[in-house]
Amino acid sequence: MSSLSSNDISTIITGTDANATEKLVNSADALGRELKKNGLTTSQIRALFGEVRQIEAQWSMGKENRQRALRRFILLKPKMAYRARKERVQAVQDLVAVLTPAVDEVLKSRVEEEQDRNFRHFVEFFEAILAYHKAAGGN
Repeated sequence: MSSLSSNDISTIITGTDANATEKLVNSADALGRELKKNGLTTSQIRALFGEVRQIEAQWSMGKENRQRALRRFILLKPKMAYRARKERVQAVQDLVAVLTPAVDEVLKSRVEEEQDRNFRHFVEFFEAILAYHKAAGGN
């Protein structure tokens, strides 16, 4: 698996210019196709994406809910590690190997507005990976 460098992940999650968006799209395209080729199923990716969508909904529902969502987002890391171990499919491990440092990148900032923006970029990145996986024929 052609993993992304920490600089690439940082650009995708924290970048605000067109180059960062282009990096997100190109990386998600390559990842989606590679994950499909390596046997990742839609149900395997959706199991994680569903949790991210729930966190996203809670994140935007006020300060108290945002704190709960942030806690769930932090706890996403052990859930992903568990799923990677449980599935025993290299493609799941490859996906988790990209998403885990992306979670860390979101959490680096202690400024709420930056963290909100970075979380949105994380969701967009994950969404793009899922879309390109499906476009590549992922079942």
